[in-house]
Amino acid sequence: MTQPHHDVREISRYRVHGMDCASCAMKIEGAAHGVTGVEEVRVSIASQLMSLITNDAASTAAVERTVTDLGYRLDRLDAPEPGGDGAVPGDPAHLAPGYRRALWTVVVLNVGYGVVEMAGGFVAGSQALKADALDFVGDGLITFLGLLAIGWSLAWRARSALLQGQFLGALGCGVLVNTAYRVLVLNEPAAELMGLFGAVALAVNVAAALVLIPHRAGDANVRAVWLFSRNDAIGNLAVVTAAGLVWWTATPWPDLVVAVVIAGLFLHSAWRIVGDARGDLAQARVGAAG
Repeated sequence: MTQPHHDVREISRYRVHGMDCASCAMKIEGAAHGVTGVEEVRVSIASQLMSLITNDAASTAAVERTVTDLGYRLDRLDAPEPGGDGAVPGDPAHLAPGYRRALWTVVVLNVGYGVVEMAGGFVAGSQALKADALDFVGDGLITFLGLLAIGWSLAWRARSALLQGQFLGALGCGVLVNTAYRVLVLNEPAAELMGLFGAVALAVNVAAALVLIPHRAGDANVRAVWLFSRNDAIGNLAVVTAAGLVWWTATPWPDLVVAVVIAGLFLHSAWRIVGDARGDLAQARVGAAG
């Protein structure tokens, strides 16, 4: 008599620590898809969750190693469920109070200086400063989403992420529209103020990294902290470089070019947040119906 075929797929879910932009989620998904035996992987920047379907436990372990080697930390939310239905499991244990305070400090540093740099962008007449300010606000809000993940349900995290993604997208569009206007009505920004705010932004990024370093959990996590600080610092250095070029060439074009690049990357992140939030909401509805 023929034995019935049993589905031996493993359905696993993880909390991903260390993501601060849409490119992080895309990088994790790309690396996971490169592992043999992976059927499906989805990483949500909105909920900070990764859903994984593999053929066997060995493939699941290989994905875990791959993601950790990239510099992210994974917390398993469930035990392997052979042939499971992929239902959303309960949230994991809460983060340590000290780490939570550190995350709040990072949120305040990023959002607070983002507001200051945005004001500086208007004073200096610099589109690059405005775009870099959006990056600060975006990083702070994504860290804030990580804090919400501690106690909120998937549905409420998704709703919060959806609103924030739409808000950030509107800000990014505003910077691009204003930049387009500046192309038509050229106005040379104040290079000295651009350089000053860009340098302070670099210092704020370093301060945010130093706040998190004492709460690192292993080599992978500390590597992630510095990787993200480095990536943010690249944007800050781009603003400082643009300021130098504005001063040297006596034209606003370097400022406008940097603004378009940073705002474009920012809009991509906002688009990903909105898409992930909608996907999480759909998943939450399916879980509630089940």
